[in-house]
Formats: sequence, structure tokens, C-alpha cells
Amino acid sequence: MQHTPDTGLVAAASAGDQRALDDLVAECLPLVYNVVGRALSGHADVDDVVQDTMLSVVDNLDGLRDAERFRSWLVSIAMQKIRERWRRQQTRPAPGFLDEVLGVPDPEADFVDLTIVRLELSDQRLEIAEATRWIEPAERDVLSLWWLEAAGELSRAELAEALRLTPQHTAVRVQRVKERLEAARVVVRALRSTPPCPELAALTGAWDGIPAALWRKRLVRHTADCQVCSRHRQNLLPPEGLLAGLALVPLPPAFSLSPAVHGTLGHAVTSHGVTAHAAAHAAAGLGGKAAHLARYLMAKPVAAATAGAVALGGGAAAGYAVLDRPPHRAPHQVTAARLPSAVPAPSAAATSVASPSASPTAAPAPAAPVYGRTVDRPDSAPATTARPGPLPVRPQTAPLSLSGTFGAAHPGPTGEMYVLDHRGDNLTVTGRGYLLVRWQLPTLGQILPPTWTGLTGKLFHVASGGGRRMDDREQGTTVAGTWMGDRDHGYDTLVAGGQQMWQNEYYYLDGTVTLHLDQAGLRYSLIVAPSTWQAVNDDIDHAPDPAAGLVRYGLVRDTGDDAAPVPQYLTRSSPADPFSVPQLPHLSQN
Repeated sequence: MQHTPDTGLVAAASAGDQRALDDLVAECLPLVYNVVGRALSGHADVDDVVQDTMLSVVDNLDGLRDAERFRSWLVSIAMQKIRERWRRQQTRPAPGFLDEVLGVPDPEADFVDLTIVRLELSDQRLEIAEATRWIEPAERDVLSLWWLEAAGELSRAELAEALRLTPQHTAVRVQRVKERLEAARVVVRALRSTPPCPELAALTGAWDGIPAALWRKRLVRHTADCQVCSRHRQNLLPPEGLLAGLALVPLPPAFSLSPAVHGTLGHAVTSHGVTAHAAAHAAAGLGGKAAHLARYLMAKPVAAATAGAVALGGGAAAGYAVLDRPPHRAPHQVTAARLPSAVPAPSAAATSVASPSASPTAAPAPAAPVYGRTVDRPDSAPATTARPGPLPVRPQTAPLSLSGTFGAAHPGPTGEMYVLDHRGDNLTVTGRGYLLVRWQLPTLGQILPPTWTGLTGKLFHVASGGGRRMDDREQGTTVAGTWMGDRDHGYDTLVAGGQQMWQNEYYYLDGTVTLHLDQAGLRYSLIVAPSTWQAVNDDIDHAPDPAAGLVRYGLVRDTGDDAAPVPQYLTRSSPADPFSVPQLPHLSQN
């Protein structure tokens, strides 16, 4: 439901009441952030445009004649600042180094992802949000205002005034955006379908996964003409009904008004009577570009954590329900030779030899392994016939506990299996025991690895299995390729420094950690489940069996002590949201 600021509050702020001005800014800031964020699609300039808008509002509020027009006046200023930014972008000279750095879309501010994650969208609401990626930049101003109108935050009159159009022309512009959004919703469904349309898979073989005008035309044309993909148009609910009453995307935890706005607000921001909401979003901080540059150069995660457990999502992940298991084999018998020694034997160089001409010297004790110094790095695959070394037995008091935001859950051999299949899905894992993370790669593109955040205790990468590395040649396919793709359609790629994953990766946790799926769009999914030492050992010790898709033995990574590797892309901090975690191939000590 549309919420209009109290005219008395607007009038008091206009007359110079600092407390009223503070409350008014706190109240309207989320609306401005949503207008600008969606219009600029989460570009790094969002902060700057929001800052400029609020500064103009505060500077010119005393000239507002009619307090009842405050909301439309506010949105009009925001649209003016968006247009000014657009004009600057069209006339600016060739970018230099700093311009390139500051012009990169901010991964923390991708507005589609923030909308999905922070409003917990699912089903057709989620499809609408993803479809907005395909709207042309020149139409995003209309999209932004229409979205807020459909959600009940703006009236059609306010929308028309903000666009500076007649009601008739406004209706035409809105209808055009809605038609393109509906076509994009069909594209989103087609790209997510399992199994995929063969013709669509061939068409998108060379696509880099980033929505663009040329690909929008190609994919819309295909989904309109293809008998398979055109079926996805069925059962599309009207967007107005889906968006009605939808909340505004909350401000990022790290968002702060610039010193300029802070100074204009004066003592209202710092007085003891300021509201907590206003203080959180009007605290002094760096301006937008300076803040973005600092984040790029320092890569510091934000420090406040968001809330966790969410009920099961929709059925989008139903295609990833079954974890295919290797043929059953008798459990491997554990012998003393397969267990690690409690204390590593000292090397010959470290052992002293008694000398008759010198006082006896005690042998130095071997240095104890230090946790976190050994990290995963790109490695070569062992020979396909090389059996794994002994898998150390670590204590497991009970099956690990998992909870969070995910696409679906299914019973598994060692506990509930959770499917993470959209950016923002996450699982908080607690306890002492083994964890399976199984990779599924339904489409092609660059793989942005998942991140492990908020670690307390210790986390180790203990083994790799599933009968294959994902870059192994896939058996029985008509087009020679690997589980990462093939020559005809393209290959999934890893980020620099990324270690090639196996089908099944196994970890051991003693404490608590949260695993986030950070991939933008649906490029891969993860099946996550508690495991046991016996299940891990059984998996990695299966002999190659091409008929069953098993092309190699597994690999033991665990050394049985703190020298065992930790996962890549792991931070010990508790970030405000998963998108603020820098993906670096080293353990962060921050």
C-alpha cells in the first residue's frame, strides 16, 4: 500500500525543524534508493545518484509550496538526477584507469540479486525480477517507476509527473515495458528449463551469460517461434498481481549518506533524539565513488550479518532432485595402517646425534601444524587408476545440522539433501562431522565459486570423489566433451586461481560456517548434505567404471591434522550479505 509522508512532517521539515527533517529523510530514503537502484540496475553510480537526490531534496525543501506534492516532487528529483547521470555518461571522454575501476558494476549492489535475496522472492515473482535484466537501459526509468506503481508505492499520476509525460503517453511507455518484460519472463523460463530445449542450447552456446540487446532479440525470437519454448508462456500471472504489496528493497547495511548531506542535516543526525532508523542510514561516511574505490582496493567485507532460516522455496530445483549413487560395494575395512599417526615422525635432519666431545643436545620437537596456512590451489588430476591414500578418521559426534535459504530438499542416504540453485541461496552448517557438496552444471558460463563465511571453529577440505573431476572426459556422449562442456557448445570456466572441482567435494567442520551460492543467474547448482567418514571412504575408493560414469578413483586431501587444506574462498568474517565477500583464493585473516 502506498505510504505518503505526513504533510505535517513535510511542512515542519520545510520550516526548519531539524527533528522533522531527520525523520523525513529516513522515511523517504528507501524509496529513492529503490527508484535509482532499479533504474541504474545496481551500477556503481547508484550511491552517487541517491546522494545527489537527497542533497537536492534537503537543499530545496523550503521552496516546496504544497506539502501534499512532496512524494511526486521527490521522485521527480530522483529521475532528474538519473537523467543527468545518463547525459554525463553519453558525453564523457574515453575512460582512464580510475574511471574503469569505478565504472564496473558493483557486485554488492546488483539490484536484481538484492531484490531476490532481500525480499525472499520465489516462483513467478523471482522470474519477474530476473526478467528485468533484459530490459534496455533506456527503458529502465519507466521500469523502475512502474515496478513501484505495481507494488503500490507510487500512483500513476506520480509516475507520469516523474517521467514528465502526459497520462496517455505514460500509458504507452508502460505498456511497451510490460510487453518486453513478459517476453523476457518466457526467456527466463526457457533458460532455466530442465532438460533444456536442444535448439536453445545450441543457440546459446556462444553466449557469455550476460543479458544484452542482441541476445534479447535472438532469444525472444526463438521462444516465440519454438514449439518447445513457447509453452513457457502458459500460466504467466499478471505482474501487477504478483508485485502488489511487495516491500521496498531495504537499504544495504553499509549505505550511508555523504558528509555533504550529513552537514546539511546538521545536528539532527548526531543529536541524542535522532531515530535509530535515521542514524543507521545518515551516519557520516565516504561519498559513493570514494567508497567504491575503497572497496575495490581494500576488499574489506562489511561486518553485520543478515538473518538466516527460510522455509523451502518453489519447485525450480526439482530437476536436480536425485543424487546418483555408485554401485553398492561392501564397506572398506579400516586397518591401523590407514589411520594417521598421532604425532608426525621427526625428519632425520631434525634428529640430533650424540657427540663425545660435546654436551648432549635434546632433539627439537617437530613444529605443530598451524591451521589455515595450507590453502587449496590449482592442482593436477592423479592417474585415473591411482587409488586414494588413507582417509584419516576425524571425530563425528552427530550428523551436521543445516538450515538456511535453498531451492528444495530431498531425503538422502546420510541425511537431508539441500539444493542451492540461485544466487543468494545459503546454508548455515553447525556441528562436528563430514559434509558433501556435489556440483551440478546445467548450463555454460563462468563459474563464480561459492563462498564460506562467518566461520567459527575449523573447516577442512578432506577429499574429492564422485568418480570424476568435472574436467574429465564424459563417457557415452554423442559430442566428445567433459562435464564442463564441449567444443561445439563451449565450456564452463573457472575464475583465476580457482581449483578444478570434482563431482563430489567433501569437507569436515568442527564449529559453524555458512556456505553461499554466489553465482549470478542459474549457471550451476550445489547439492549439500551431511555425510560420514564411511560414506566418504566408500565414494573415493570406487574403481573406475565408465559404464557407470566413474572414470577415476577419488582423492584424499586430509593430512589428519591442522595442515589439512581449508576451502578456497573462505573468510572468517561475518559479512552483511554474501555479495560483500571478496572471492580470493586465499584464506582471509580479517
